[in-house]
Amino acid sequence: MILEDFDETKTSTFDPDEVENVIPGFPKVGVTCFSKKLFDRLVEAFKGEEIALISNGNGKHPIYKINYNGVELALFMSFVGAPTCIVEYEEVFVMGIKKLVVFGTCGVLDKNIKDLAIIIPNSAIRDEGTSYHYKKASDEIKVNKKYKEEFIELLNEHNYSYIEGKVWTTDAPYRETRNKVLKRKKQGCICVDMECSAISALSEFREKDVFQFFYAADNLDSAKWDMRSLGNTDFLDEKEKIGLLAVEFAKKLALKDIDKKE
Repeated sequence: MILEDFDETKTSTFDPDEVENVIPGFPKVGVTCFSKKLFDRLVEAFKGEEIALISNGNGKHPIYKINYNGVELALFMSFVGAPTCIVEYEEVFVMGIKKLVVFGTCGVLDKNIKDLAIIIPNSAIRDEGTSYHYKKASDEIKVNKKYKEEFIELLNEHNYSYIEGKVWTTDAPYRETRNKVLKRKKQGCICVDMECSAISALSEFREKDVFQFFYAADNLDSAKWDMRSLGNTDFLDEKEKIGLLAVEFAKKLALKDIDKKE
């Protein structure tokens, strides 16, 4: 299989630092989500200052600097789908980010998981192609090896319940067949997304600290698909609170680094 042809060489024919440059003063810790509506709300809430642009064939996308209680963080929107998402993260790592908090929706494979529930992935099935260019072939990859306990502590502080479990990451949302859903459930998956396993492989390969969590959206654990809160404008107030939680956690990670230096 071609996807088993992993090359562990760190350099390529062209590398991210040939596309982007280190930006002086760029925040070392960042927050990113996949929803444009939610992203715009966070930019407005924190009066974000544009500090850079990510460019691709679809246009330019801004990166903002926000100040949260005296701590500077980067805030940007992630591209949907593992290939474009990983290219984007490669470039923001070059700009200066060392730690990243990633959050977004997932589909649930257990109908008992409530809409907007917080889900912490601890492993991911690699049913996408991008991760195989960053890590040797395997069915699964560990997720969130660091900072899970600190995040759970924050959830408890804000009275958020959570679920921890395995995610199925796939490139093809319109091929989440009933047979595959049932198979993934038997393998222990509680949810499905499009980027998690690739993000985890990238973070290991580039030696960056990335923490990922989801808020539950559509339900695939029924005879008929249930969209629930998947829509970009649904329950925006509740989603913004989850976004604020991600920013709060990013601040904690930034403060950990400051404490180490002192």
